[in-house]
Amino acid sequence: MKLAIEEAKRGRGKVNPNPLVGAVIVKNDQIIGQGYHEKFGGPHAEINAIKSCQTDLEGATLYVNLEPCCHFGKTPPCTQAIIEKKIKKVVIGSLDPNRLVSAKGVQALKEAGIEVVKGVCQEECQELNRVFFHFIRTNRPYVLLKYAMSLDGKIATRTGDSKWISGSASRARVQALRHEMMGIMVGINTVIKDDPRLSCRLENGRQPVRIVCDTHLRLPADARLVKTARESPTIIGTASQDLEKIRQLEKVGCQIFRVPQKDGHLDLKIFMEQLGKASIDGILLEGGGTLNECALRLGLVEAITIFMAPKIIGGQSAKTAVEGVGIESLQDAPAFNLTKMQMFDQDICLEYRKR
Repeated sequence: MKLAIEEAKRGRGKVNPNPLVGAVIVKNDQIIGQGYHEKFGGPHAEINAIKSCQTDLEGATLYVNLEPCCHFGKTPPCTQAIIEKKIKKVVIGSLDPNRLVSAKGVQALKEAGIEVVKGVCQEECQELNRVFFHFIRTNRPYVLLKYAMSLDGKIATRTGDSKWISGSASRARVQALRHEMMGIMVGINTVIKDDPRLSCRLENGRQPVRIVCDTHLRLPADARLVKTARESPTIIGTASQDLEKIRQLEKVGCQIFRVPQKDGHLDLKIFMEQLGKASIDGILLEGGGTLNECALRLGLVEAITIFMAPKIIGGQSAKTAVEGVGIESLQDAPAFNLTKMQMFDQDICLEYRKR
């Protein structure tokens, strides 16, 4: 099962909004085949593992980190292929929460006389697909909030200078996150100030869907996001009724999502629901303090990754990662659990999950 999990990881950044799945086939105590889900719309891991086998599969055992599908989607059901190949036993890491599959894949295998073992390395298997599980259950993207800060909690100086708080090793890790997460979201102030491309600079990295929260459609026509909208999908969420500017942006390749306002800003919860309907399963939130505060206050943030650099910035007017009015009572503070801590050169990376 651990080998199946490692196989599944090879699909990172390539299969969204599908889950990461790996499969290993064993017969007579020998591995005879293995495979993973390589790309969205392509054959599933079980099929790739079966195709890799050079020997007869009758009596073999299949290990897979996620319950095999039993319905026709972009590909035929994996349970059908497993049954046809006369595989004797299937060992599953975790059940699939998708209502089209959940427990039905197990049932189909059992009805065909195949022995099924469930829950092997279950926690690791669920951790691997936490983005997929959240998306399937809520129909909303899994939101990972990321920021770099100084030892005193600042994300920029009083003049707005933020390049670079963290070191090159930390920034390389951020590129990996951009590859893994399907979308990357910022607010319009970040676009106006930094004019970012929001690209993944890894070799062979998947370019994320760029998402901008722009209530009043202040996006400059000469912004790099606009100029490259035909190269990388670009979504603009806005409440503006400026039809002429909307048409201009759509003409150069931007997708415009009409989002109602709430308290003078985009209704971020509704925007997230719209993005979920557009099959955006996960978002790396790289916003400023205003957007971050809104996402946290609405309970939309599932995880936080912080890169803390050994620098002191100081200043009451220096920017912090979460702004807004702030909470009145500590009892109202969103709570997170520390799940991982590691070093990137001199930076400390802290990973948290919603409690």
